[in-house]
Amino acid sequence: MKEKQYIAYEGHSFTVEWYVSENGESLALDYYQSLDTGQRKKFLFLAKRMGDFGRISDKTKFNYEGDQIYAFKPHPERFLCFFIQDSKIIITNGFRKKQQKLPQGEKERALACRENYQRRLKEGTYYE
Repeated sequence: MKEKQYIAYEGHSFTVEWYVSENGESLALDYYQSLDTGQRKKFLFLAKRMGDFGRISDKTKFNYEGDQIYAFKPHPERFLCFFIQDSKIIITNGFRKKQQKLPQGEKERALACRENYQRRLKEGTYYE
């Protein structure tokens, strides 16, 4: 897999990437591509802000969800992600917010992606 192919945005503070499964699929990227242009722009604005400045102070736009999982929040969409040491943010999954509370299944998916990413990175098989 070529790393550049899955970069959503590369900024001064962070590189924002789409998580890619072992079979080469990215649920987050697929979800993003299913959105209309306006919703895509909302997400890219937030990714660019985080990539360039390293933070988004507005909790209605970016929030900590527990267990080292964070959410980009371009209303009404949500994109869950996690940070890794070499200044990267890995976006694991996206969904439309339909309730006040974060759906447990979406958070579990993000946690499973993070675990898989870390294992494959350690093995040296993620960026092949």
